[in-house]
Amino acid sequence: MLTLQNIETHYGASQALFGISMNVRNGEVVTLIGRNGMGKTTSINSIMGITPITRGNIFFENVQIEHLESFEINRKGIALVPEGRQVFPNLTVRENLVAFSENRNNHTSPWNLNKILDLFPQLSARINSMANLLSGGEQQMLAIGRSLMTNPKLLLLDEATEGLAPLVRNEIWRCLNQLKKEGISILVVDKNINDLTRIADMHYVIEKGKIVWQGNSTELLRQKDYLGNKLGV
Repeated sequence: MLTLQNIETHYGASQALFGISMNVRNGEVVTLIGRNGMGKTTSINSIMGITPITRGNIFFENVQIEHLESFEINRKGIALVPEGRQVFPNLTVRENLVAFSENRNNHTSPWNLNKILDLFPQLSARINSMANLLSGGEQQMLAIGRSLMTNPKLLLLDEATEGLAPLVRNEIWRCLNQLKKEGISILVVDKNINDLTRIADMHYVIEKGKIVWQGNSTELLRQKDYLGNKLGV
């Protein structure tokens, strides 16, 4: 579904990514893991066209997308849940969700307001609350719901559970597991290795802008001591 081929990305004269290559297949959950400052968010932003790449190719469903604007990439079927949630604070929960409602890819059972509230019942009681009054966990649920309202084929989550309480993290993992069952492909950045290995099909470890290891969950757990340095765990 998604293929990155030898991606390089710069911030001015400073190079951040050095030949990143990775794949997300249809229906898979794939992780990108590593310590802070290693290039995880830059990789996500490069996919979305927020930080344009300087070399390499990005394919989504066999179509090159690296030359497209972010809104065009979203319309192709990729949605981003950004680091820090970035919900609209001066809009209500309902307004944050319905403002992004679209079914450009003609899903037979599209995500709508009721379906989001079924996925995140906690948001039902806050439906008319301003987004800036929500807890961090509720804001993350809202950010995921907002992205799902675009009815994506691929969901990108940057720091999916950062700063959240354990009970809230469990709720986010429950949600992602449900999305996987519904056939949505997911690329997730997170640090909770034990949680990630229970849901993900493939893992990529990034260090200093390069992929230094890749493998499935069983292989990751076997190599956890070796990779601990690179993962910061």
